[in-house]
Amino acid sequence: MKLATALALCLVASSAVPAGAAWEPTKPIEFVVPAGTGGGADQMARLISGIAEKHKLSPRPIIVVNKGGGAGAEGFLDVKGKKGDAHTIIITLSNLFTTPLHTGIPFSWRDLTPLARMALDQFILWVNAETPYKTAKEYVTAVKDKPTSFKMGGTGSAQEDQILTIQLEQALGLKFIYVPFKGGGEVCVNLVGNHVDSTVNNPIECASHWKAGRVRPLAVFDTQRIPVAEWKDIPTVKEALGADVHYVMLRGIFGPPSMPKEAVDWYVAFLKKVYDTPEFQKYLTDGALKPAFATSAEYVKWVEENEQLHKELMAKGGLLKK
Repeated sequence: MKLATALALCLVASSAVPAGAAWEPTKPIEFVVPAGTGGGADQMARLISGIAEKHKLSPRPIIVVNKGGGAGAEGFLDVKGKKGDAHTIIITLSNLFTTPLHTGIPFSWRDLTPLARMALDQFILWVNAETPYKTAKEYVTAVKDKPTSFKMGGTGSAQEDQILTIQLEQALGLKFIYVPFKGGGEVCVNLVGNHVDSTVNNPIECASHWKAGRVRPLAVFDTQRIPVAEWKDIPTVKEALGADVHYVMLRGIFGPPSMPKEAVDWYVAFLKKVYDTPEFQKYLTDGALKPAFATSAEYVKWVEENEQLHKELMAKGGLLKK
């Protein structure tokens, strides 16, 4: 009788835990940003964290931590060292490719676990609104008249902003003084303060300053105009200058090496829920980001292709580690 009672209790206890219960986080999630505060990656990470809390999409809080030292090497190496960790994720920008290619640090995107591509970010040539330059052509003419006199601000050295600056120089015969900063937010603030003459900030990084009348967009570094609201009036670089200079940047999420499959599945589903919220869709529209959610093979294929693209662009610009 005692044995039967014990068995019955065991059956009751086991029925309280669903067979094959789906994995979910059991402690706070560290969300690493391999860049400074205020830039596009930082803004997206904090938005994702806020959306998760508002809509109760995660049973545990998501804590954003900036680890941008060494052009993002600090963040990448930190996450690389957390093999099998199911409670750490990292948002990536182009330094996923540029930092290891330029510095030679022992890191590759293949050291991480791809989760989801959230968007593709664009770039715009910006000047201070107080300057007399109303068009990209007017600004380029001024730069040509005084070589090595105009300062181009950008995020980091040998990263996407400097790659774009070099592309512009090579296509149009220009020469800028490139001034690196820790993040895109800081770059645009320095443009507002007239500490640099121009930037190639992402739209979201200068949007608030543009709406406040502090900066002026001159051209978009893409093959087509941004088809959203007031952004659609900004010409492409090819339209404005006749130069076919274009570039888009990854806004993607990865996990540490060997992240458990059940955790990968949870994060992919979680990120799709975030992506589908009105708040995230508004963010994409307001910041002129390209909607481009992708996971699995599609995401990996894009990353592989763009790693090769960055090798070619950086070789052309003399930015590869020698």
